[in-house]
Amino acid sequence: MSAERPTLVDPPIEPLLSAAENSKFTLVAVAAMRAREINDYYNGLGQGHGSLIPPQVNSLSNKSLSVALEELYEGKLTVHRPTPEEREEERLRHEVEEQARADSGDLDQMLRRSESYDF
Repeated sequence: MSAERPTLVDPPIEPLLSAAENSKFTLVAVAAMRAREINDYYNGLGQGHGSLIPPQVNSLSNKSLSVALEELYEGKLTVHRPTPEEREEERLRHEVEEQARADSGDLDQMLRRSESYDF
């Protein structure tokens, strides 16, 4: 007898929805993002991409979306909706990083200009 493969309703939708804050949109978005990460992990094997996280569950399915849903079902994947304060901190951090990048670009440009002149 062969191993039983998961069906469309396995894992059940109700626990998945409760893990995704009872939002179908959040469930789809989180599962899709994690499935892309799993695909990137498998596509990057052997290329030294150590920052990619491998699948966190043993699955009979070879589909990355199914694996992502199983991770959510088993609690290996969690949903965190940022608070307004966290979003503001992230926005400010992004602005500071952009300003630092722009400042270093200005410095590089000034150095290139100074190198082009003979004194």
